[in-house]
Amino acid sequence: MSDPFFFGYGSLVNRETHDFPDAEPAMIRGWRREWRRSHRFGRTFLSAVRDPGMAIEGLVARVPGADWVALDAREAGYARHALSAAELQAARPLQAQVYAICTSESSLPTEANPIRLSYLDVVVAGFLREFGEGGVTRFFETTTGWAASIDDRARPLYARARPVNDDVRALVNAHLAALGLFPGGSTCP
Repeated sequence: MSDPFFFGYGSLVNRETHDFPDAEPAMIRGWRREWRRSHRFGRTFLSAVRDPGMAIEGLVARVPGADWVALDAREAGYARHALSAAELQAARPLQAQVYAICTSESSLPTEANPIRLSYLDVVVAGFLREFGEGGVTRFFETTTGWAASIDDRARPLYARARPVNDDVRALVNAHLAALGLFPGGSTCP
């Protein structure tokens, strides 16, 4: 029996947020990313939702010691979903699962539950490293639920925040402006 794997599509793409040394680029078809406000936690998280016309990039990694309990604890608030062989495209055939917040336990974010820029910066830094600027563009194109953001960069509210350089912040800001959002929750005029 082969070891279990999981697919990460957000902060798990940033290798500085975990210690899964064998993580490798992959893609899942039939899914897109969406910002969701967790009813349980009262804040906005990046999630995945089924969407037959979409595909998202990320990393696939081995579940260390097949210890789903530890990984489930990291991904508290998310449920695991098995990916079919047709959904997962990786360098080798794998069985993997993806974490997603149940839509019945979440809603689209609002200005009262903004996207934390410290969180988004970490995600974008990972995509830039793994997939280049084109990967960052595809991240924004394959993600929905964009809402107001809060600039918490000086005092990060995101638990896995990591320092990012000015280029990453500028890239995030440019993509948010293109979506009609300025960092800090303001809408473009």
